[in-house]
Amino acid sequence: MKQFFGENYVHHGEIIQLPLDFVRQLCLKIQPERPESRCDKDMDTLSGYAMCLPNLTRLQTYRFVEHRPILCIEIKPKCGFIPFSSHVSQEIKHKVCRYCMHQHLKVANGKWKRPSKYCPLDLFSGNKQRMHFALKSLLQEAQNNLKIFKNGELIYGCKDDQECVSDWNELARHLKPFFFPSNGLVSGPHCTRTIVKELIHVITMTLLSSTDACRAGDMKTVPVSQGRSYCEASAFNKELVRNGKHKLESSGLPKDCLLYKTLQAQMLDMLDIEGLYPLYTRVEQYLEEFPEERSTLQIDGPYNEAFYEKLLDLSTEDDGTIAFALTKVQQYRIAMTAKDCSIMISLSPCLQDECSEQRPVVLASKSRFTFSVSVLDLDLKPYESIPHQYKLDGKIVNYYLKNVQAKDDPVMSSLFKENEDCTLVLHKV
Repeated sequence: MKQFFGENYVHHGEIIQLPLDFVRQLCLKIQPERPESRCDKDMDTLSGYAMCLPNLTRLQTYRFVEHRPILCIEIKPKCGFIPFSSHVSQEIKHKVCRYCMHQHLKVANGKWKRPSKYCPLDLFSGNKQRMHFALKSLLQEAQNNLKIFKNGELIYGCKDDQECVSDWNELARHLKPFFFPSNGLVSGPHCTRTIVKELIHVITMTLLSSTDACRAGDMKTVPVSQGRSYCEASAFNKELVRNGKHKLESSGLPKDCLLYKTLQAQMLDMLDIEGLYPLYTRVEQYLEEFPEERSTLQIDGPYNEAFYEKLLDLSTEDDGTIAFALTKVQQYRIAMTAKDCSIMISLSPCLQDECSEQRPVVLASKSRFTFSVSVLDLDLKPYESIPHQYKLDGKIVNYYLKNVQAKDDPVMSSLFKENEDCTLVLHKV
């Protein structure tokens, strides 16, 4: 994945071989620290291998700040575009983003108590007003899309599905030394609002900052202009409409920022899961007939330069070959990985005489920070997960049409009533 996000911004773990007993003891130690919702997932205690990863809640670049307090914000931005594929069967998918639709299903299933106002398209818009609204919405309803760490310790966000901390006053107490080191503001609502506003500004500027120092590879880009740049379900968009404005300003992301590169990787999903699933079926049928080809086709890796070269074809014209189908399947897996990755922003206070051109710096009104940006959770999404994604997509869309959109449309509501007999009555004329 280095080619998509840049070698200085993606921290690869080193694979090391460990004694089997040590791996088992390590797993036993880690298990009690895992969120309850993840404790049913199995750990492979028999492989004898482990990944040695850096602590991304710390600055990864400069030794001089190791003794300084470190603030780290973890954001899981999710998918930042509306599907533009002609394979999409439901028009609603061209209007409302996957994240906003999925929120309603998650609330109905009891995963969250209320839907978030966060919309990924606002964050990926590059428009600072929309980005500020998106980040404020994440702070209001973090779910598992935002966490804040102070010196490596979680101080804000969800530890589990239902355990969400959203006390802004408590957050401001932690952040005040970072943004107002001289304690220039008294405590109270004004202080809290000001600190949250400063935090949002710093995160926005960091996300829009250049990552030119890293290598982005030779991947061809998918035009971001494809599809619409806003989601009709976005709370920001609805507020504009209520105020009589029907057009969102779209500033666009700088092409050298991390969000733009993340969005480019996401947009490798050019066919949508509806267009992709028949191609997955084609690959499956081929493997049933020629199972020995699985290794040659690199279904399970290795994910090397040869694998990467096969992904450069951005054509969507199906020639009926297994090569085309496989390329689209592998591009989709990468897109899904980018849609589910996390961005880690680590910040440390920086005095003016310590800052130089070699160190990226972001400014608040009364503070300055040196920072590093990292991306994690870049293990490629499993090939076997595609059928699950296809079924989940149908569930998300059908639930939204029946239970959300139908509420605003009496005709739709009557069409989607479940378990209701329909009787045809004929009259003489």
